[in-house]
Amino acid sequence: MSARHIRQLRPMDIRRALEIESRSFTLPWSLQAFVALVEREGTICLACDDEGELVGYLVADMYIDVWHIMNLAVVPERRREHIAADLLEEYFEIAERQPHRGHTLEVRISNEPAIELYRGYGFIATGVRRTYYGDNREDALIMWKDWEGASA
Repeated sequence: MSARHIRQLRPMDIRRALEIESRSFTLPWSLQAFVALVEREGTICLACDDEGELVGYLVADMYIDVWHIMNLAVVPERRREHIAADLLEEYFEIAERQPHRGHTLEVRISNEPAIELYRGYGFIATGVRRTYYGDNREDALIMWKDWEGASA
């Protein structure tokens, strides 16, 4: 049985997160981007740890009154093991404790597995950011999920 668990992403995890990032995305985040977000108060930075090894992470930040999932990645050989789902479930557990309007994210229009994952968590497509990705000018699908907490 796996000793997989979700925990806070720590500064000591950043090098491994960068490895996963560079294997997952054609436009990987920089070291400085990771450090800034992990150290910023109020962000949600989660790690999936499996027997001492970082196998995935999620980074989200609040913009005014909306949570923005900025990054979600799983080491390629561990995809389809529900690691991203575990990260999302913990993210919602944390994010839903405070008032906000909802959750948003952008995802490559061609990334059907990610789009289906987000739809499974109640996200809906609300628009397109044309030529959003600088590597190939691919469009990004904007997805939105309403807050499920109590009304203000």
